[in-house]
Amino acid sequence: MIQDKKTLFSGMQATGTLTLGNFAGALKNWVTLSDQYECFYCVVDLHSITVRQDPSTLRKRARDLLTLYIAAGLDPVKNCIYYQSHVSAHAELAWILNCFTYMGELNRMTQYKDKCAKHADNINAGLFTYPVLMAADILLFQSDVVPVGIDQMQHLEITRDIAQRFNGIYGEVFTIPEAYIGKSGAKIMSLQDPTKKMSKSDENPNASIYLTDDPDTVIRKCKRAVTDSGNEIVYREDKPGICNLMDIYMAMTGRSVAEVEREFDGKGYGEFKMAVGEAVVSVLRPIQERAESLRKDKAYLDSIIKENGEKAAYIANKTLRKVQRKVGFPDRIR
Repeated sequence: MIQDKKTLFSGMQATGTLTLGNFAGALKNWVTLSDQYECFYCVVDLHSITVRQDPSTLRKRARDLLTLYIAAGLDPVKNCIYYQSHVSAHAELAWILNCFTYMGELNRMTQYKDKCAKHADNINAGLFTYPVLMAADILLFQSDVVPVGIDQMQHLEITRDIAQRFNGIYGEVFTIPEAYIGKSGAKIMSLQDPTKKMSKSDENPNASIYLTDDPDTVIRKCKRAVTDSGNEIVYREDKPGICNLMDIYMAMTGRSVAEVEREFDGKGYGEFKMAVGEAVVSVLRPIQERAESLRKDKAYLDSIIKENGEKAAYIANKTLRKVQRKVGFPDRIR
């Protein structure tokens, strides 16, 4: 571990297939962070089982997600890319931190209320204590910074509260993490309802572009994207559909709003939608080709999983052992 770098932690859940929104909003930016930070990128599978999962599907999705991390450009040598479930310290620290977290704090978590509404037939304790496991994820690696969206900011705040409470009792054990403030990723919205985010779990098959979509599917979804009245390609509040397509195009090409408006001045929605689709295809094609190559090299992927898992466990266990000693657990006989 390079000591002069600050540590950054993040991860994505091993449920569903990554969307263009996941790529543009997070994964694309992660690739640029490894030169600045010591990065830990987790395949989040412990959190995933708060909702019932088919075991074989979850295993496949976890491996596919790890593969896409690498295919998108995350170097598994410069970054520690690992399965959450392969590092038992996540669950062990979560239990200890549960004992330093108040029911009232967890009751205030808006995501708990949202998930209960969506999964009324399975309101389990894991849904309630989800933020404590997330706190353990972050604190295990003494993370200085955590990239979070607005919907996750509440979880980072409770992580900071738990860490400060523990430090207040036992001394400076945990680094207090800050939200990562950098170049924000593009916020990609649903192609069928531009008032809500593009989602892995959207029931409308035309609402999301997935990183695994073939070129014909990408073009078809872009052609079917909801647009607005008129036919101008301009970035305006009363044009959420076109703004979303412009955001996608800008994220794929690096162009600015002014450049896109100039490029498509006098052109119609049909031509613009085709250009958006082609831009997406040009970005996704090399990722898909790299992912396919990685899937065929089982030995290489297995070695990454093993080596990165061991690295993550070694660093996480240093924090866990310190915490265990602080709370009074007996020393291990070596």
